[in-house]
Amino acid sequence: MRQVRPKKFLGQHFLTDLGVARRIADTVDLYPDIPILEVGPGMGVMTQFLMQKKRHLKVVELDYESVEYLRKTYPDFEDDIIEDDFLKMHLDRTFGGPFLLTGNYPYNISSQIFFKMLDFKDYIPCCTGMIQKEMAERLAAKPGTKAYGIITILLGLWYDVEYLFTVPPTVFNPPPKVQSAVICMKRNGVTDVGCDVMLLTRLVKQAFQQRRKMLRVSLRNIIPEGHAFSTRRPEELSIKEFIELTNAVEKHT
Repeated sequence: MRQVRPKKFLGQHFLTDLGVARRIADTVDLYPDIPILEVGPGMGVMTQFLMQKKRHLKVVELDYESVEYLRKTYPDFEDDIIEDDFLKMHLDRTFGGPFLLTGNYPYNISSQIFFKMLDFKDYIPCCTGMIQKEMAERLAAKPGTKAYGIITILLGLWYDVEYLFTVPPTVFNPPPKVQSAVICMKRNGVTDVGCDVMLLTRLVKQAFQQRRKMLRVSLRNIIPEGHAFSTRRPEELSIKEFIELTNAVEKHT
């Protein structure tokens, strides 16, 4: 069967190393009792190993050529191949209950995928898969590091992130110009972060627009005068401290 042509506008880099594909697929074993949704299966290099897990598996793919390839290659799997844009899906309807999210995520929309996941966090106790190494480092970053930023904090409110392993560009077609990495994000059990999440989100985004500035500058007219955090930079604050700051701002306004 004719191979699918990688499309640049979709950010496609097809994984060709079966050993790496199996390692990524095995990350779903952390939650062995719930269904799996794979994003961007392409020609099914990971899908074939996920099928072996003997769990309800669905895949969502936007590329019509990949969908056609999967339908012809796995005819018994056709009912679980979703031809759609993941970012537009109603994920609460996918299985009708909790599921694990995984995939070789398109690097150009990986942050959008994870913010979409946050909207349905009560349905997704775990997310694994491969992304650009730089993004993986941002997700798993600690306060005080260059990689620590907006997505670190907003995802870290609800998920514990683990950087699993690095993947070289040589195992892809075409090879990306960047290193890749496999990550695992597990729900941390938090159901109430203890502050107004919308306000926290606004503060975090505004503060990191000037990440090298002290908060009294980046959040001027918002942060209470003389607050203990006013002389610190946003990258220095832990998630817990951002929650404290949010509550202080809410009381001040």
